[in-house]
Amino acid sequence: MRVSLGLTSRGVLCALAAAALAMALPPTAAAPAPGEAPRIPFGERYRATQHGGIVRAANSAATCLTPATTGTPPCAQARKGAAKGNNGDYEMTYVDIDDDPNTYNSSGAELRLPAGARVTYARLYWGGNLRVGEQKPPEDNGRVLIAEPGGRYKEVLADTVVGHRRTGVMDGYTASADVTGLVARSGGGSYTVAQLNVAAGRSPAGAWGGWTLVAAYAHPGEPLRHLLLMDGYEAMTPSRGALEITAEALPVPPGASGAAGVVAYDGDRGRGGETLTVGTGTAPAHRVRDAANPADDPMNSTITDHGRPAPRRVPAYPDTLGYDSDVHGIAPALVRGGDSLTFRFTTRDEGYQLGALFLQVDARR
Repeated sequence: MRVSLGLTSRGVLCALAAAALAMALPPTAAAPAPGEAPRIPFGERYRATQHGGIVRAANSAATCLTPATTGTPPCAQARKGAAKGNNGDYEMTYVDIDDDPNTYNSSGAELRLPAGARVTYARLYWGGNLRVGEQKPPEDNGRVLIAEPGGRYKEVLADTVVGHRRTGVMDGYTASADVTGLVARSGGGSYTVAQLNVAAGRSPAGAWGGWTLVAAYAHPGEPLRHLLLMDGYEAMTPSRGALEITAEALPVPPGASGAAGVVAYDGDRGRGGETLTVGTGTAPAHRVRDAANPADDPMNSTITDHGRPAPRRVPAYPDTLGYDSDVHGIAPALVRGGDSLTFRFTTRDEGYQLGALFLQVDARR
């Protein structure tokens, strides 16, 4: 956002690739993540009040290959968003943009930092579905590769509990790691993330996977803002009811501007039935919607900034078929100001999982 929060199974190949990379890459200083949990309540990861903002780069790790059900539109049409197609209706495969024989998935996106910005915090989120036509081992959930602009792949290990939930139809997870040092040194530009632990093939739930790199920055020429990053792992199903995530002790002046980003897994385009509202408690909550994210379908397999496709992604598929990383304007929710901000998620039809929430809000007018 600048937009400052503005084919068949390849299991053997994947195992060989992972082994080769393990020998080729130096170990990192990060410790292994302390276990996993099927549910992780959302909590604060980073907070600051400073002149600056939050930006992010994101992309998907899985896409369609061929239709697997009668009446399903061609894959090319689904990728372009020209026809409604869900990941469970296709044989799914990996996105792989690099020419490295040791990686089986990779995708890229630009992190757009303003000139003169100083990165104060950065975190990489990734996740996917391990069980589709093939089953991937969960032991690899906490490891990915990242290449900074002009750089080579570096191993990143999850540094906190990995969310990992198994059901009869899916085996999903989310993981994350602090990458502040790397992003502060490297700055803005195109980042590539590879070797996400995601499965290919076909199942009723379908394949999904993706990553989001979130960076908070300071810049003397920008407004004073509250910057907040929260994360967890919450599965939204019709039977669970609403989920509320509240940013406490967040003084918002009346008429403030602001934006919020949401990272979610397995949202299907066109299914509808889910909502996202934002409110301060001083006025009716605002139902989030824009040109790319309808009010009743905000989890619709998009990577967008304020209703427009996020720029400079490779590949730049408008329909990710199962991964959302969207930035929404939330100024209508801030008209009367307040002391906290509550995000309320619901669904009455499809299931999806939430992985991260980030926001910037004016601290004064």
